[in-house]
Amino acid sequence: MKIYISHSSKYDYESKIYNPIKDSDMGKEDIYFFPHENDNIKIKTEDVISDCELVIAEVSVPATGQGIELGMAYCAKVPILCIYEKGMKISSSLKFITDKFIEYEGSQDMIIKIGNYLNEFKNAKTK
Repeated sequence: MKIYISHSSKYDYESKIYNPIKDSDMGKEDIYFFPHENDNIKIKTEDVISDCELVIAEVSVPATGQGIELGMAYCAKVPILCIYEKGMKISSSLKFITDKFIEYEGSQDMIIKIGNYLNEFKNAKTK
């Protein structure tokens, strides 16, 4: 499954999202597109998002660019999972594009909860 990872550029995405996913078993099972990796910076995200089966959006830090990405995913009918750090106040506008939210405490908790969600998501697709 191809998954787009969306986040604010002001968020510590390398250590809090990219590396934990890459270092987990989850990172070996699916294809992840990390938009801020050097090889991906010049790729038109609209084309990538529409080719994905899921967008995982780290929404702890609001960002205009991320809002545009999520709007593209919503219009392309790509499911969106929003994740956020415990205690963060997230934008209430997100409820208009998805009803899938996961609150997590730390990288390990995030990986476990995303992994559980992905298992349910994949099982629902095969039914």
